[in-house]
Amino acid sequence: MICGVLAVVIVLVIRLQPTPPPLPSEITLPDGARATAVTQGDDWIAIVTEAEEILVYDRLTGRLRQRVQIAPKSAATR
Repeated sequence: MICGVLAVVIVLVIRLQPTPPPLPSEITLPDGARATAVTQGDDWIAIVTEAEEILVYDRLTGRLRQRVQIAPKSAATR
């Protein structure tokens, strides 16, 4: 019984690890950037990176349209 519970816990830990979201094939991130979230609008795709940055790409061309730096928590709450 102990082995069974241990096996279930191990499987849950392996399955619940965060994985980077899949990116459309036409999108190329800058060197060293890793996506943590992806959202889409009618004609754009926004990607949040580990560097606390939002990259907005054109959906049709895959070209970078806008780059927004997210303010640190302490600065945003002042």
